[in-house]
Amino acid sequence: MSYEHQKIHPVSDPEAPPPLTHPTAPLVSRGASISEHGDPTKKSVTQSPRLDSPQRKKKGRRSCWCRCVCYTLLVLFLLIVVVGAAVGILYLVFRPKLPDYNIDRLQLTRYTLNKQDSSLSTAFNVTITAKNPNEKIGIYYEDGSKISVLYMQTKLSNGSLPKFYQGRENTTIIFVEMTGYTQNATSLMETLLEQQQLTGSIPLRIRVTQPVRIKLGKLKLPEVKFSVRCGVFIDSLAANSVIRVRNSNCKFRFRF
Repeated sequence: MSYEHQKIHPVSDPEAPPPLTHPTAPLVSRGASISEHGDPTKKSVTQSPRLDSPQRKKKGRRSCWCRCVCYTLLVLFLLIVVVGAAVGILYLVFRPKLPDYNIDRLQLTRYTLNKQDSSLSTAFNVTITAKNPNEKIGIYYEDGSKISVLYMQTKLSNGSLPKFYQGRENTTIIFVEMTGYTQNATSLMETLLEQQQLTGSIPLRIRVTQPVRIKLGKLKLPEVKFSVRCGVFIDSLAANSVIRVRNSNCKFRFRF
């Protein structure tokens, strides 16, 4: 009996489970976590986005505020330097001097006590000498001036100076009429009489507030106010008589 050589090929069993196959490519990319929660043996590579801390924001605001303050101070400093330089140049060019004032004559034209209501009615004529010693500066005396005569704190008369222009190196004589009315003046007149008998003189105060405009060459500056305070010692108060001024001292200052 002869046997023929036959090649036997294996046949797969239809009921057997399919063989396990190894994947040719990894299911996850390299470097990625093996599980959903990550590889416990390795630290996570990803990090949360970096946020600015409140301290860093505060420092930024503080530095911005400091820069603003520094710029403001620098601008103010430059402005002060420019203004100071301009004032210095004007001073060197014009050489300004304060005007001088003096009370030359004081006449009491009315000094009457009303016995019914004890009121005092007064009227003064005042002569003032105003000197402008400046060689390149003129003075405009504007409307709105006030002049008062006082004894202690009691105002005796009021008036105003005329409007005029005083040129350079000029001396002007000013005549001012003043009137006043004081209630309950009986004790005031008694005090004035005692003052005259004890000291031989009566101290009065004269106050002047005057709006002016300064002229520098051809430039006319904005209006400013100045005040004059004069202390005057007179020999007596008698109606319809010229009062002798024994001494007068005036102080001048600007009021902006």
